Amino acid sequence: MDFLKGLLIRLATTAVAFWLAALLIPGITLNTESVTDKVITLVLVAAIFGVVNAVLQPIIKTVGCGFYLLTLGLIALVVNGLLFLLTSWIAGQVGLPFHVDGFWPAAVLGALFVGIVTWILGAILDRD
Repeated sequence: MDFLKGLLIRLATTAVAFWLAALLIPGITLNTESVTDKVITLVLVAAIFGVVNAVLQPIIKTVGCGFYLLTLGLIALVVNGLLFLLTSWIAGQVGLPFHVDGFWPAAVLGALFVGIVTWILGAILDRD
């Protein structure tokens, strides 16, 4: 039961981070009319983002280990921005009204912002 609770808290904090990113970062849009549609969209986008990160990030880190060492980890900004763009593309393919305009600055800043806000909210709520 603790696993499910942690998963739901992680999903909720990521959804809140996406909502704040859509409000604060130019180039990230969430086009919904009602609050219910907005909440559902944010939760689904957060779930897509979680799956994309869980599946692709370990593979990318393993294959690109040399680039992480060579750039002292700065390549992670590029990778996270691309994963953020991939999340936007998948959301568009399934009909969710979430869109990221481009790689720079929207996707990179969005991924950085979502990561920081999720980390802060996770620390506050003690999700683990």
